[in-house]
Amino acid sequence: MSSALGTHDIAAGFVDPPHESQRVFRGVLEAFAHPGRIVTVADAPAAPGLLCRATAAFLLTLADRDTPLWLAPEFDSPEVCDFVRFHTGAPIVGGRAEAAFAVLAHDQLLPFDTFSIGTDTYPDRSATLVIEVPALGAGPALIWRGPGIDGQASVAVAGLSHVFWLDWAANHSLFPCGVDVVFAAGSQLVALPRGIAVES
Repeated sequence: MSSALGTHDIAAGFVDPPHESQRVFRGVLEAFAHPGRIVTVADAPAAPGLLCRATAAFLLTLADRDTPLWLAPEFDSPEVCDFVRFHTGAPIVGGRAEAAFAVLAHDQLLPFDTFSIGTDTYPDRSATLVIEVPALGAGPALIWRGPGIDGQASVAVAGLSHVFWLDWAANHSLFPCGVDVVFAAGSQLVALPRGIAVES
C-alpha cells in the first residue's frame, strides 16, 4: 500500500493519550504477568476497519516508529493502515519475518515460525502476534501451565482449531525463542507468552 494517507476520515485514537496509554500498558503488563487472565481494556477507542477495540488500543499503546507491523489481508485496509500510521508512526511491512507486531484472525492463522522467533542471544527480538478471536472465556477449556500461573489455569478461547494448539506446542518447544501471542476480542485481552505450555 502507498505510504500516503488516504482521503477518508482517520479513526480517532485516545482522547488523552498519555494517561490512557499508561492504563492500557498496565493492562497489557497484567495480562502477561498472569497468562490466561482476561483483562478488560477500559480506554479502548472505537476501532477502524475490522479491528476490535482491544487490538486498536494495543497498537496505539505499543506500536511506534521502531516496531514494524504486519497485517493479515482482512485487516490490511486503508482505514487500518492510515489509523496506524497517523497515530503511531509504525511502518507497515509486507514480510512477516520483518514484523515486531502482527495482527491476525483466528480462522486464517499462519505458522508461527514464519514470523521472527528471536535468537538464542537475543530472544527478545521475536514477534508478538495479536490474534482476534470471537470470544474470550468461551469455547473448549484447555490447561495452561508455566510462569505467572499458580499450578495450572483452565482457559477458554473461542474459535481456535486443534492445529493452532499443535503449532503452539512447537512454538513453546523453542523457548527461550518463539513468538508471544495476545488474544483479543471486543475490549478484552488474554496473553499467551511463549513460556506457557498448553494441554487438553
